[in-house]
Amino acid sequence: MTPVLVDSNVLLDVATADPVWSAWSSAALERTADESILMINPLVYAEVSVGFPTIEALDEALPAGLYRREDLPYEAAFLAGKCFVRYRRGGGSKASPLPDFYIGAHAAVAGYRLLTRDAARYRTYFPKLLIIAP
Repeated sequence: MTPVLVDSNVLLDVATADPVWSAWSSAALERTADESILMINPLVYAEVSVGFPTIEALDEALPAGLYRREDLPYEAAFLAGKCFVRYRRGGGSKASPLPDFYIGAHAAVAGYRLLTRDAARYRTYFPKLLIIAP
């Protein structure tokens, strides 16, 4: 079973019952959980945390038995920085590395697939990354 890193946008779609994306995200999570190990990292955890009042509520929504937690590898941090430089040289306006670069780099260096509904940036900066997206 190839692990799948789950992007925060998919988790937030489900948690907030997003009217546009919750159905796709819920189905994709269910399907992926049946065939893979679901992974999250501290960045995904932090981004999802904004929708929850307590850490206990967040941990209930992201049970460790379903979402394996993994630290960000240093190799991923290095790759994220290099992708960010490329982004800035290409005209990107953000002043610091975006979580998407770290999330994509983590999946790339670990050999994971990535479950996201926002695949454009990942495909641009991580062209070999296997992406599950609409």
